[in-house]
Amino acid sequence: MAPVRVLVTGGAGFVGSHVVDALVARGDDVRCVDALLAGAHAAGAPGYLNPGAEFVRGDLRDERVAAAAVHGVDAVCHQASMVGLGSDVRDIADYVGHNDLGTATLLRALARAHFSGRIVLASSMVVYGEGRYACADHGIARPTPRSIAELEAGRFEPRCPTCQRALTPQAVPEDAPADPRNVYAATKLHQEHLCAAFARECDGVVVTALRYHNVYGARMPRDTPYAGVASILRSAVAAGRAPEVFEDGEQLRDFIDVRDVARANVLALTRAEGLAGPVNVATGQPRSVGQMAAALVAAAGPSAPPPRVTGAYRRGDVRHVFAAVDHARMALGFDASIGLEEGMRDFATAQLRAT
Repeated sequence: MAPVRVLVTGGAGFVGSHVVDALVARGDDVRCVDALLAGAHAAGAPGYLNPGAEFVRGDLRDERVAAAAVHGVDAVCHQASMVGLGSDVRDIADYVGHNDLGTATLLRALARAHFSGRIVLASSMVVYGEGRYACADHGIARPTPRSIAELEAGRFEPRCPTCQRALTPQAVPEDAPADPRNVYAATKLHQEHLCAAFARECDGVVVTALRYHNVYGARMPRDTPYAGVASILRSAVAAGRAPEVFEDGEQLRDFIDVRDVARANVLALTRAEGLAGPVNVATGQPRSVGQMAAALVAAAGPSAPPPRVTGAYRRGDVRHVFAAVDHARMALGFDASIGLEEGMRDFATAQLRAT
């Protein structure tokens, strides 16, 4: 399937711009809309914007912008979002405004335009909260959020809520219960719910929610509390500082190159049949944050200072979360192609976006 016109929201951002590039390379007719918010694009429109796409600057919360953005489109790739944990809970209204109200306004514009095509939503693994765990005695267990006292004492591993024994982390499948544990996570889950409700009300609409795991790569924003861990560590390496790894560095994640993420979006947009529901977008190869930092330093060269494990923590962080990828492989036909070491070799010298 080749969409006639695809709207990519947030198309000037990190993942969105790579999706735009991939669609333009296919020969698709692409419209990109982005608010170019100062917190993400202080320098204005980035130089990497693809000239083969139509670019519209505007905030999707504005109904006039949303109406113009959806006019004549056959498919929507909704990447626009305020991301990361942010500075503190005082960011809550900004996250809800950009992520939830922006999505609702976009969906209303689509309804008014009688849209009946495909929507691919950029969701996130943060909707799971803590990952999946098993207790030797009690089977699958859902640990409670870690207390400040535990974190202060350096007790980072969650325990079985029944017997308090150590748990074994497991890959998280898409049917795991959602348990968002910070403001950003709550807004991403709400985006999924809004889009699913829209699809139920509108004939012909199919929504695929791509739950990205830890994405890294060129064009990540740098030097901002809203960036992902890979960008924060990369900024430190570029400045000649030792990258600081929180907790004990053993927390497990699934780090995936943005080029693979863009390819997953194209597959979801263009496969013969729409794929409804959530899909993990990950490599299936969990690595610790400490391992990722070490791979980044190794790629940066012998002059780069080694990672420093700090024992510090962020209250909204979870311990282990990594993906089961069978559904992505079987239903979407997606397998990540770029391993961590290869990806870090490119990322170590990749251009980051000034904020």
